[in-house]
Amino acid sequence: MRICWLQSNDPPDAFPPVEQALVEPNGLLAAGGDLSPERILCAYRAGIFPWFESGQPILWWSPDPRCVLRPERFHVAASLRRSARSAGFELTFNRACADVIDACAERRSGQTGTWITNEMKQAYKGLHANGWVHSVEVWQGETLAGGIYGLASGVAFFGESMFSRVSDASKIAMMALCHVLARQSFVLLDCQVASPHLMTLGAELMKRTEFSRLLSEVNQSPDPAKFWPEARRAATEFL
Repeated sequence: MRICWLQSNDPPDAFPPVEQALVEPNGLLAAGGDLSPERILCAYRAGIFPWFESGQPILWWSPDPRCVLRPERFHVAASLRRSARSAGFELTFNRACADVIDACAERRSGQTGTWITNEMKQAYKGLHANGWVHSVEVWQGETLAGGIYGLASGVAFFGESMFSRVSDASKIAMMALCHVLARQSFVLLDCQVASPHLMTLGAELMKRTEFSRLLSEVNQSPDPAKFWPEARRAATEFL
C-alpha cells in the first residue's frame, strides 16, 4: 500500500482514512501538504500528527496501537512533589511556551538531529498565539528547568514534547499538566508513541479503532469556558 501525497492547496482535511496507514513503518499515512493551523487541527481531530526530520517532506502518522494516558491515572512516586518543593521549583502555565518549544527542539545526548524542525517550531508557536497550544513550565529561580507543551482540542490534550535540564523537572511538568487536565475533566492525554518511561507513568496502549471512537466523542465537547484561567491557577498552586 502506498501513502497519500498531499498538496499544499489541498483542503485541510484531505487526509485518507487512518485505517489506510502503513503497518511498517507503523502508522505512516501521508506526506506533503503544509503545516497551516487549519491542517494541523484537522489532523489532530482525526487522530493524525506530523512527525518528520529536516530534509524530509512533512510526514503524517496515525500509529496502531496509540499510547494514551488518562490524566487522573497518572502514576508517580508520592515523594516527587515533596522533592520538587525542596528543590525550589515553581510552576507556571503558558508563561514561556515559545521557550519550552525551543528547549524541546534542542539536540539531546545520543541524538543526531531533532524532529522539531524550524518549520515545526514556527507552526506550534503560531498555534500557541491563537490559543491552541499550551505549556507548563518548571522554574528553578530564573532558570527554565523543564517543561511540556501540546495542543488542546475539546477535552483532549495532545502532548507534543517535554524537556528537562534539572533532574525530574519534566516529570514534574507532566504531573502538573495531568493535575490540571483532571481538574478540568479532560479525558485524554495523547502520548502518540509508547516508551518505557511513559508506561511507568501510567500510560497505556489503545487500539486505533478505540482511539478514533474516543476522539469522535471528545472533539464534540466544547473547550471548558474557564479552563485556561483555571489552568493557570491550578498549575501555579500545584506545588
